Amino acid sequence: MNIKLEKLKQDKQLTDKKEYNLKLEKYQRRLLALQQMLFQEKIGLIIAFEGMDAAGKGGAIKRMNEQLDPRGVLVHPISAPAAHELRYHYLQRFWRKLPQHGQIAIFDRSWYGRVLVERIEGYAVDHEWKRAYEEINSFEKSLTDERYIMVKFWVHISKDEQLRRFEERKLDPVKRWKITNEDWRNRKKWDRYVEAAEEMLSKTDHSYAPWHVIEGNDKKYTRVAILKKAVAHIEKSLIQMGQPLPEYELFGAK
Repeated sequence: MNIKLEKLKQDKQLTDKKEYNLKLEKYQRRLLALQQMLFQEKIGLIIAFEGMDAAGKGGAIKRMNEQLDPRGVLVHPISAPAAHELRYHYLQRFWRKLPQHGQIAIFDRSWYGRVLVERIEGYAVDHEWKRAYEEINSFEKSLTDERYIMVKFWVHISKDEQLRRFEERKLDPVKRWKITNEDWRNRKKWDRYVEAAEEMLSKTDHSYAPWHVIEGNDKKYTRVAILKKAVAHIEKSLIQMGQPLPEYELFGAK
């Protein structure tokens, strides 16, 4: 995938609240039907989210989970590795968080930190993050060869929209916890993050574990687009595995 993130138009919107709710529920129920099928057929699902700070990953994950059976979903918020995790290969902590066959795991940030924040902040030296592309590709291929489905989302917003959301969070006592000094520091390195993300997308986008770049300036559009693309990839993967698709009408999701 060769894409220039800063050239995304960010003009996609879903402003009608009724339309938004109808589409959201439609794809939420389709995902619920697919979750039941994945459980019955013992197929694991891995969904990875990356993107700029304040791009709306958390809100999208919340809507993705709203109608799923919580017993079969694990959400992993990924931050810096703990001291004991640094004693191992960087992928070790992700292997430990993989779902069982038949379960779903959602990663709010992921192993791609190796070629993003670890690269930019110097936590991984050049030869470490450069070889990580091959390591990650092999990691994902080994999983998708073994009854796992994987889909990855990069949620992108404009620099102006990020600033607006930062300022909104700073002034809102309910959202203030979401904004940290680290967010402001990362913003100063915007161009470097964009460069790293574009290289990551070009080197790790494969049919077995595709990237989907989602315009994030309009939150309602973003949430529906992510659900729609996740459902489409799961359906495509099931068909390739020789599995019939569920009867969506039974879940009220025609």
